Amino acid sequence: MNHNLHPIFRGLTTGEYQELTNHTRIHEKEFTKGALIFQNADLVTETGIILTGSVHIENTDFWGSTSLLSEVGAGGVFAETYSLSHEPMMVDVVAASDCRILFMDVTFLRDNSLSGYSWHQKMLSNMLSISVQKNLTLSHRIFCTSPKTIRERLLTYLSSQSQKYGSESFEIPFNRQQMADFLNLDRSALSKELGKMRNEGFLTFHKNSFTLLHPALNESH
Repeated sequence: MNHNLHPIFRGLTTGEYQELTNHTRIHEKEFTKGALIFQNADLVTETGIILTGSVHIENTDFWGSTSLLSEVGAGGVFAETYSLSHEPMMVDVVAASDCRILFMDVTFLRDNSLSGYSWHQKMLSNMLSISVQKNLTLSHRIFCTSPKTIRERLLTYLSSQSQKYGSESFEIPFNRQQMADFLNLDRSALSKELGKMRNEGFLTFHKNSFTLLHPALNESH
C-alpha cells in the first residue's frame, strides 16, 4: 500500500513509515457488505483505516432498535477512541459496502519512549486532526436531530448536504431506512413527509438523489 494515500499517514516519509511498521502491527482485511467488523462491548487495540468502501457506525439499544450514527468512507478511520482509551466499544461497526480495511494497533501512541521519533509526532498530529473532524461529524448529527418536527430535521439535514457539496443537487450516502435511522425518525413518517415536501415544491428526489427548490420562486413562474 502507498502510505501517502491515506490521511492518517500524511507527511510520513517512506523511511518514517517503515519505522512505524517496525513498532506496531499492521494488517489488511476485506469485508463484504453487511459484515460486522467490530461489535458493541468489544475491547479493541486496533484502529480501522478504510482503504476502499465505507462502514456504518451503529448503536443498538436494549430492545433491538438500531440508530445509524455516521457513515465513514474511504480515507476515514474508526474505533480510534476506543483503541486508545481501552474502553469497551459502545457501537457496532458494519460494512456499508464491500470494503478493504487496514488495521493498525495504535497502542504505540501512548508509548512515551517513542516520542522522540519524528514519525511518532506526525502520527499523533494526524490522529488528532482526524478525531477533531469526526467530532464535527457527530456534532452535525446532533444538530440534525435536535429539531422537533420531521420537516425541520429534513430541512436541516438536506440543507447541510447542499452546502457540503456546493450545489442544490446532490446525492446522500443513505437509503431511506438509513436516512430515517440517522435522523432518528420512523421510515414511513419520513417518506410521507418527503412526499409532502415534493408536492409543495421544496424538492425533487429519486432514491438518494435530491434537488432542493424554492417554492415561492416556483409559484411565481
